[in-house]
Amino acid sequence: MKRILLLGSGELGKEFVIAAKRAGQYVIACDRYNDAPAMQVADEREVFNMLDGDALEAVVNKHRPDIIVPEIEAIRTERLFDFEKQGVQVVPSARAVNYTMNRRAIRDLASRELGLRTAKYFYAKTYEEFKTAADEIGFPCVVKPLMSSSGHGQSYVHNDGELEKAFRDAMEGSRGDVKEVIIEEFIDFESEFTLLTVTQKNGPTLFCPPIGHVQKGGDYRESWQPYKISDDALKQAQRMADEVTRALTGAGIWGVEFFLTKQGEVIFSELSPRPHDTGMVTLGHTTNLSEFELHFRAVMGLPIAGIHLEHAGASAVVLSPVESDKPLDYNFADALKEDRTRIRVFGKPEAHFGRRMGVTLCYGEPDADIDALRDKAKRLAKTVLGTDPYMDKD
Repeated sequence: MKRILLLGSGELGKEFVIAAKRAGQYVIACDRYNDAPAMQVADEREVFNMLDGDALEAVVNKHRPDIIVPEIEAIRTERLFDFEKQGVQVVPSARAVNYTMNRRAIRDLASRELGLRTAKYFYAKTYEEFKTAADEIGFPCVVKPLMSSSGHGQSYVHNDGELEKAFRDAMEGSRGDVKEVIIEEFIDFESEFTLLTVTQKNGPTLFCPPIGHVQKGGDYRESWQPYKISDDALKQAQRMADEVTRALTGAGIWGVEFFLTKQGEVIFSELSPRPHDTGMVTLGHTTNLSEFELHFRAVMGLPIAGIHLEHAGASAVVLSPVESDKPLDYNFADALKEDRTRIRVFGKPEAHFGRRMGVTLCYGEPDADIDALRDKAKRLAKTVLGTDPYMDKD
């Protein structure tokens, strides 16, 4: 039995803990607030600010984990190198976590060191730098905090009049103590997709069937698998995902995001060194192993005989319609009247307007009509809390 320290205990961490507990492992779930989703299924919990390096070290010394699994960005990541030197396995590696928790590092690695095609971009710490960069890139453009998650602080800017608010939102939406933004070229893409990539300790890099997704305000609203692309486009994506994950090192699952242009060009967008929110569609029996089971096997060095599509599937988010510090009243009955439907409620102790509280999952035969499954997932998501997956959060 391994002792696993989970840093960040949201809905993705919860599913990872379930996979670990099914295999008899011992998990300590950590987050900045009590009763976070993963804490509800873990063996122990710790509540502290993970940006406090001394507090993080104290928790590691207390529990003496064999494995540290980061699930969020707001961590004093440089301390992970020290833990790794002490013999603790960091997932996927301390190098990978430090690079990918900061958009500057991962974008520079992909574009400048590996030569991958990315959107044109600049960084800015001041509004003056930001305005100069916007003049260089032109409109429309995309603005993001260097460190963030779930689309916090991200916006699309169409003209000079929107720049000041976009800069302020990006600064305020930043996770951790990195106060810098990235401004990038808007790619006129046909669609976006995620390629879940599994790197192994003792085996080849594996790829899940691509996942299509739609984001609003930088936050995932729906996803589906398989996402139909040409063999050439898939090979482009696999090559880039293999290059960047090999450069970052380590074992685990990676959510590698791409744009697909109308001309069929694949452009690298983002990378997360952990299960990806769009990959929650795999909880609906799309692949033989969910992304969380794959992550667990890769982390533990267990064999993965293969990854294959078992069902076509779609997911849609369930968003809160209210602010509440009490459990919400979920309507399961209407959605579950329909076959091949699953609902996953995350168990967040507080609701905020527009906060992601759960997900609906619909699936069918491998050759099922994806558009019909997407429509079904979105329609049923509306019944759970009465909210549209594409509602505005502001």
